[in-house]
Amino acid sequence: MSKFLKKDQITSSWFEIDAKNAVVGRLATIISKIIRGKNKTTYTPHMDDGDFVVVKNIEQIKFTGKKFQNKKYFKHTGHPGGIKETTPEKLHKKKPEEVLKLAVKRMLPGGVLGRKQLTKLKIYSGDIHPHSSQNPKIIDLNKLNNKNVVRN
Repeated sequence: MSKFLKKDQITSSWFEIDAKNAVVGRLATIISKIIRGKNKTTYTPHMDDGDFVVVKNIEQIKFTGKKFQNKKYFKHTGHPGGIKETTPEKLHKKKPEEVLKLAVKRMLPGGVLGRKQLTKLKIYSGDIHPHSSQNPKIIDLNKLNNKNVVRN
C-alpha cells in the first residue's frame, strides 16, 4: 500500500538552471518533472509537491532543426474566425520567456493543479534574478545531457 503525502508534509526547495545553448524541449521536460515533484520519492499526483525553478539566460535558448522558423503556435480569440498563429522566432523577439513557458505549460496537467504548478517557474533574461536569497541549487545541463554516459 502506498502512502500519500499530506498538505503539512510538503517542503519546497529552489533550483536554478542556466538556459544558455539549451534545447527548448529537453529543458522543458527537466523543468516539468521538477515542478510536478516527480523527481521526489514523495510524489503524489493530486498534490502540488513540486519545487521552484529559476531559469536564467532565456534569450540564448535553442531549437533543433528548422523548428525556430517553421513551428507554429496557435491560439483562438473566441470569436468566429479568430484563430491566430505565430512562430517561435516571432514570439522570441517579443517575449523570449514565453517560448519556454508554453513548452512547460503543455507538459503539465490541465486545470487548477497545472496552473498552480506553473507559478513555480520563474524565467529571466540575463544572469541576474531576484531569487538569490533562496539559495537555489544549480542544475548543470551539460552533466544531464552528456552523451558519453553509459546507459544499461
